[in-house]
Amino acid sequence: MRRVLVTGASRGIGRAVATAFAERGDRVAVHYGHDRAAAEKTLRDLPGSGHAVVGGDIADPEAARRIVDAAVAALGGIEVLVNNAALAPAADNIHRVAEVEQARWQHIWQHMLAINLLGPVHLTYAVAQHLIARDAPGHIVNIGSRGAFKGEPDFPAYGASKAALQAFGQSMAIALAPHGISVTSVAPGFVDTERQTSKLTAPEGDSVRAQSPFGRVGTPAEVAAAVVYLASSEATWASGAILDLNGASYLRT
Repeated sequence: MRRVLVTGASRGIGRAVATAFAERGDRVAVHYGHDRAAAEKTLRDLPGSGHAVVGGDIADPEAARRIVDAAVAALGGIEVLVNNAALAPAADNIHRVAEVEQARWQHIWQHMLAINLLGPVHLTYAVAQHLIARDAPGHIVNIGSRGAFKGEPDFPAYGASKAALQAFGQSMAIALAPHGISVTSVAPGFVDTERQTSKLTAPEGDSVRAQSPFGRVGTPAEVAAAVVYLASSEATWASGAILDLNGASYLRT
């Protein structure tokens, strides 16, 4: 039995990841940023017992530390951190460089980097310190994005934040390996989550599905399965890896 902190686990990929760990007998701290009710639903639906809900704004360094402290107290420790919480591309945060005004451009960049990069940075530090103090091995898995490689012209701050997160993970893989802590990332393409339902059911949905030669988009369960593997002792030797999960919709060379 492992103790697992999953950030942004109120819905979507985070909920699927929390469920996948709980199905394997692990105890999970379900983190939420704002929607406690949704996090409570995730908690109620998890199989097994001993799970908990923890809340807080990961962009705040002190709040990030308190999130980890609360998860440690509720679970009795942490062996696995999944950095999933993020500010995702949406209609209200499009920032095309040729169209957006400077003040909005600056605000979106600062906000996305604070949540998508610095939040995981603060959480990783706190969990790493916890594991090192215990002299215990552990696993940190970052949820990156295909957009880190292919570019996000409508959401450049998102693409940059995910590229930086994945690079940060590789730096931590080297730094934490002497302590028996592995650090990996997954880079999903388009995933069928609740926030994407309107796009997938609209006329543009066909073009989104056509990005992959499989003719579909990914599922939260597929991402969760990869995360569970990367957080296993069998995957320790994969530390530093970035696993593409995009149905061959974008191939890195």
